Amino acid sequence: MRVHVVSDVHGRADALARAGDGADALICLGDLILFVDYDDYTQGIFADLFGAEKAAEFIGLRTAKRFDEARVMSARLWATLDGDPREHIERNVRAQYAALFAAMPAPAYLTYGNVDLPRLWADYVRPGHQVLDGQVAEIGGLRFGFVGGGLKTPYRTPHEIGDEEFAAKVEAVGEVDVLCCHIPPDVPELLYDVVARRFERGSAATLEAIRRTQPRYALFGHVHNPLYARTRIGRTECVNVGHFRGRGTPYVLEW
Repeated sequence: MRVHVVSDVHGRADALARAGDGADALICLGDLILFVDYDDYTQGIFADLFGAEKAAEFIGLRTAKRFDEARVMSARLWATLDGDPREHIERNVRAQYAALFAAMPAPAYLTYGNVDLPRLWADYVRPGHQVLDGQVAEIGGLRFGFVGGGLKTPYRTPHEIGDEEFAAKVEAVGEVDVLCCHIPPDVPELLYDVVARRFERGSAATLEAIRRTQPRYALFGHVHNPLYARTRIGRTECVNVGHFRGRGTPYVLEW
């Protein structure tokens, strides 16, 4: 059995269309949308609406952790647009989702990332796409558990949830062979992004579940340039499947 796993697609519909080539199934761990691109300021919804120069300024403030200033700047820019800013965001998000789900191979098993808008997915999933969150699917005789979304941070991305809600989804999954999450377990070396030079948030509940149930694999994304892409916790191989927007190639899991 061969499964390809991607995470942090961030608008790469071209590469996503090829991500399932040679695989029995595709797993997507979320973050389909590209709002801002920290590597290319000309890309993403923010740049489309306000230009690359403003995107660079906005990213610079967030990178420097000047979040209040970034929010003030963002609010000022949104106020220059006609109508409700949420309508502009949703229109652009929907355009990206239409292209991404059209490119998504099937069969595919998907969960949400922290920048996704789950309420819109039902409008775009196609036959052969199965969305799972706090749920389990059997793939090739193994039990795969899925936990989507991120935990609350100063970045206030769209699909951040509270620790208790996230932990309840981990508990609902229970014992599995492969635990699939968008964010990593709370292990410092897996959370530090060497390019952004910051720690992302990981899940203590996921870490505890890995220690307790010892799945074969724990797969995740979220950290685009991790200090360590993998580590072992007991018998569990913990793997960051890679920044798909940057790499354009999936992680391969075979058994």
